[in-house]
Amino acid sequence: MSKYIALLRGINVGGNNTVAMSDLRACFMGLGFTDVATYINSGNVLFSSDQADVVKLVEQCEAAIENQFGFSVIVMVLSAKDLKDALDHAPDWWTGDPKVMRNEALFVIPPTIAEEVLAEIKKKSPTVDKFATHGQVIFWNLPKENYNKSVVSKIIGTPIYRRVTIRGANTVRKLLELSANSAY
Repeated sequence: MSKYIALLRGINVGGNNTVAMSDLRACFMGLGFTDVATYINSGNVLFSSDQADVVKLVEQCEAAIENQFGFSVIVMVLSAKDLKDALDHAPDWWTGDPKVMRNEALFVIPPTIAEEVLAEIKKKSPTVDKFATHGQVIFWNLPKENYNKSVVSKIIGTPIYRRVTIRGANTVRKLLELSANSAY
């Protein structure tokens, strides 16, 4: 049995696609997953499964969410092992002081790959952003005071933006911590 993290894109944002976390947990348990837990209200689900095919896990999760809640959501699933590997390769600058720095991870939703997203982002001529990639994760950092100059804010609403789901560094680290526990 392997541990996974499902990152749902676009739930509980701006009053749209509202889902109670208790209902989301029940939805995932209904798929036969075990050790199901959620973290904060933005669509982070931890679970265990015997299924090793991540594509099948994504298909199961997306279909169950649409069937239970009546709307479609893009889901990115990665193993706890892959999340740990990505964080083990995070650049030192990604842990900048969260009071003055914005440190986030862009999780690239397959079949899109991180290099495609980064190439598109770099076309926007970033001047204040720092990026690094590992696997399907793009680490992003910039001074908070420069967010309005950020290239990431300029891709909101574009096709490439719909191929990522973003989480803050603290959330990502907490998801790894929770996935390391045998019982969430």
